[in-house]
Amino acid sequence: MIEGPLARAAAAIRDASALLVTAGAGMGVDSGLPDFRGNEGFWRAYPPFAKLGLSFVDLANPRWFSRDPRLAWGFYGHRLALYRATRPHEGFSILRRWAANKPHGAFVFTSNVDGQFQRAGFDPERVLECHGALDWLQCTDGCGVGILRADDWEPDIDESSFRARGKLPECPRCGALLRPNVLMFGDGEWDGAREDEQSVRFERWLGAVGRDRLVIVECGAGTGVPTVRMTSERLSRALGATLVRINVREPEVPPGQLGLPLGALEALSAIDARL
Repeated sequence: MIEGPLARAAAAIRDASALLVTAGAGMGVDSGLPDFRGNEGFWRAYPPFAKLGLSFVDLANPRWFSRDPRLAWGFYGHRLALYRATRPHEGFSILRRWAANKPHGAFVFTSNVDGQFQRAGFDPERVLECHGALDWLQCTDGCGVGILRADDWEPDIDESSFRARGKLPECPRCGALLRPNVLMFGDGEWDGAREDEQSVRFERWLGAVGRDRLVIVECGAGTGVPTVRMTSERLSRALGATLVRINVREPEVPPGQLGLPLGALEALSAIDARL
C-alpha cells in the first residue's frame, strides 16, 4: 500500500524545479530530540516538572522569566544545550542533496526552534523559523538592543531539578535579563523582527519559483499546533504544488496529495532509494 505513494513522491521530487521543506517537531525525533507529544512524553523527558505539575504549555510562557527566571532558564537552557549537542540525522543530508540539483534549490519553513537545519548545513538565508529560535536572545525589558546571538552563553543546569545555576544571560545595553527569541504561549513580548526578515526572503523565493514544479516535503508536522500543516496546504493550493506529507501518526492529506505514514528519516531514505 505504501509503495505507490513512495514511487509517486520520488517521481515528483525527481522532476521538481524547487523544494519547499516544511517541518515540525517530528523532524527531530530521529536525531534523538523529544517531541513533547502530550504531558506524559514531556514529563518523561523532564521528570522534575511532573512533580510540580507543570506541562510544556505551562512552562513555555514568558511569565516565568519575571516570576522564576531560574526555572525559566532551566527549561530553555537545557533545551539549548541539547540542541547544540545533537547531530542532525541523515534525512537532513538527503534533503540537501535533492535541493542541490534543483534550479531554485530549497527553502525551509519550520516551527522548530532547535536550529537543526542550519546545523545540518542549510543556508541560513533560506530558512524561515516561524516561532523563532533558541540560538537567539532578546531583552526582557525591551530596551531596543535588538536580537542577539546566544553563542556566548553556556547554560549551567542542575539535572536533578532542571533549574539554571550560575550567571543568567544579561542584556549588554541595560543589564536586564535576556530571554530566548522564541514565540511562547500567550507571548505579547516576542520580538518578531528576525522572523519578519526571514519572511521577506521566503516570499521573494516563492515569487521566483512561481508555479515552476514546486514540491513541498513536509516532515513531522502535527495538528496540535497546525501552523506548518496549514502553510503546506495553503501553498500547495495556491501554487499548484505537490505536497508530500511525512507523518507517522497523522499522514492525512487533501485530495490529490501524498501522505506517508512513516517517520522522517525512514520516509526520506525510502524515497531516496527510489531516486
